[in-house]
Amino acid sequence: MQSALYVSLSGQVAIEKRLETIANNMANMKTAAFRADAVKFETALSRAGTQPVAFSSSGNNFISRKAGGVTQTGNNLDVAVVGDTWLGFTTPSGPAYTRDGRLQIGTNGELQTVAGYPALGAGGTPIIVDPDGGPLTIARNGTISQRNLQVGVLGLFDIPADARLQRFANSGVIPDRPATAVIDFTRTGFQQGFVEASNVDALSEMTALITVSRAFQGVSSMIENSEGTLQNAIRSLGEPAKG
Repeated sequence: MQSALYVSLSGQVAIEKRLETIANNMANMKTAAFRADAVKFETALSRAGTQPVAFSSSGNNFISRKAGGVTQTGNNLDVAVVGDTWLGFTTPSGPAYTRDGRLQIGTNGELQTVAGYPALGAGGTPIIVDPDGGPLTIARNGTISQRNLQVGVLGLFDIPADARLQRFANSGVIPDRPATAVIDFTRTGFQQGFVEASNVDALSEMTALITVSRAFQGVSSMIENSEGTLQNAIRSLGEPAKG
């Protein structure tokens, strides 16, 4: 068995996965609060032959929690999330979380995300404000005031560090473990009038793209060499013995 051929093929599968991830990240460099995908590769050991052979797995995607840059907009319905915490919103499938704090007010006064999902209050329920009641003031702890009267509290949620995140739409995530409401705003909170950008590092992604492309070419050359070696061996074995 030519182990090199199968190892090379497993390497190509892993590299293809990485290329797809880089392409998706670069396509979302301008998406507000987008969290970049990364791939974690592991090694699968096979002892089918006399010597152990290491194969690369196809890789498992995970979502980077690194914060993106913050830009001031001056819009009173924009909020940036401070610290490793999340803004909550509800979907037909249940709660989801995002760092995209571009809010809007629905016709019924419901505070919504830019995609139209109801934003969650600290108690996990939607927030209703007066559509004609004037601009909102959102404090660091999420307290929402309108005409100097408190009308609700925007929820801030903590997702466990070991939770696996599933992507929802562009900037949303759904964790596999329950998120909890934040009650200590010493290092976390909201910053009104600001929006968080994507955390994709364009230079790093371009560098990774070049590196991965070269790796793919190298593996392709290895496969060609392995096939050439096999063909030469078959040709040699098929030649009649000289005597």
